[in-house]
Amino acid sequence: MNIKQNLNRFIIVCVLCTLAIFYSSCKAKKPVTPNETQQPTQEVIEQPKKPEPAKPLDTDGDGVPDDRDDCPEVKGGIDNGGCPKEMDKPFDSKNIQFEFNSSVLKTSSYVTLENIASQIKKYGNAKFMLSGNSSAEGTENRNMMLSIDRANAVKAYLVNNGIAASRLITEGLGESKPIANNSTEEGRILNRRVEIAIQN
Repeated sequence: MNIKQNLNRFIIVCVLCTLAIFYSSCKAKKPVTPNETQQPTQEVIEQPKKPEPAKPLDTDGDGVPDDRDDCPEVKGGIDNGGCPKEMDKPFDSKNIQFEFNSSVLKTSSYVTLENIASQIKKYGNAKFMLSGNSSAEGTENRNMMLSIDRANAVKAYLVNNGIAASRLITEGLGESKPIANNSTEEGRILNRRVEIAIQN
């Protein structure tokens, strides 16, 4: 009887083990949830760097960009339009000549005045004195009026060459400041002139 019982128990245990093995192999696999899926590696694409804005051109290195610099090739101050504040020497105006008893410019003066106009443009808003002179022929009053007319003739020429009229101051000195001897025609020709100098 004991043997039979033991055999029955053995068979039952074997059946249970077989069922357990079969059940575990047939057990449905746990579905993979979306959260458990492996995330694809995202490729990091670097955005191209925006180019830095080009620095404005400053040819003379004075801190004033060329597009706002009245003297782009000469160092100057910001408060003076990029131009030097002072000019060391007055303009060479010996070739600004007039006919006798006239305020009409000699044609030989045109090149000189055009060069002077170009120089004046380099000095921002600086003002210039145009001093008219005459030789000693004629009366003192006549020579004074003639010297004023000559200064105004030079001013008109410079204004026509792009210089603001507000930057040009005229005065007549008559025959009071000769640079040559009035007793010779050569000297008188030199005295019929307009001198140009920067205002301090």
